[in-house]
Amino acid sequence: MKRGDFIKLATLAPLSFSAMNLNEFHKITSFLSNQGKKTPVLFTSHGNPMEIIVPREQSPFWTSLNVLGKDLREKYDVKAALVVSAHWCTRGTYVNISQEQKQIYDYYGFPDNYYDPKYQAFGSPEIAKEIKQYIPDVQETTDWGLDHGAWPMLMHLFPEANIPVFQMSISYYENPEYHYQLGKQLKALREKGVLIIGSGALIHNLPLASQKMMKNDMNAYGWEAEYDGWIKEQLNNRNFKAILEYETSHKLGKLAAPTPDHFVPVLYSLGLMDPEENIHYFYDGATKLPAFSERSFVIS
Repeated sequence: MKRGDFIKLATLAPLSFSAMNLNEFHKITSFLSNQGKKTPVLFTSHGNPMEIIVPREQSPFWTSLNVLGKDLREKYDVKAALVVSAHWCTRGTYVNISQEQKQIYDYYGFPDNYYDPKYQAFGSPEIAKEIKQYIPDVQETTDWGLDHGAWPMLMHLFPEANIPVFQMSISYYENPEYHYQLGKQLKALREKGVLIIGSGALIHNLPLASQKMMKNDMNAYGWEAEYDGWIKEQLNNRNFKAILEYETSHKLGKLAAPTPDHFVPVLYSLGLMDPEENIHYFYDGATKLPAFSERSFVIS
């Protein structure tokens, strides 16, 4: 892969179509009431970009998402999914209230088959509009859809595209505490069957990754395991202060996350966590790419 090609990437994946029509989706989302059972919260990578066209059975990460999706559908009545994606960064916070969710191929310079995957999910305007009750400053828009921080992992999590889904943007210039507090303000949605997903990567340094990949070198630099282990330790110890101060709390913080876009989705997920809940890692395999992490977990 050429350097220019890789730098224009970020992450995605393949698979299915939705058989459900708009009327059926409307029935699902017309009446949102408290269920008495909180939906879990996810923080997930949206996948190794080199595995975009790899069949699910050949990708441990895609497989883990698929197994998780089956488990969620069996145990919870998931009414909709809200994704905070690393790939929708704005000034201010926006929520997409569209019924139609266009699939956004926001990457360039790849072979044609990278643009073949289709994921035709619908949105949930009713639930999306409810967010303004919890976050009055959020702005509503119809000018977005599902970007490649959302639909790649959703294709494996909910391959039938029968769960309404919509995104909330990342206000790029806000500090970590802002994102963490916004997560807290969304807690009520968990009582109503909304699965909230932070989608990013705890390690994501695209320039460093491209330096190796332009030479066809997929080996990690070596420091990734140290930082990933440190992050896991902070999560296990509930040391969220260190994670909020990620740029300075570890010597590798700025190297692992030179820009905030892929890191801050985890802050939404942590803000949604209640004290009695646990963190379960549904994927913690070693990285297959340099300067990258696929560590992903469920809060429940």
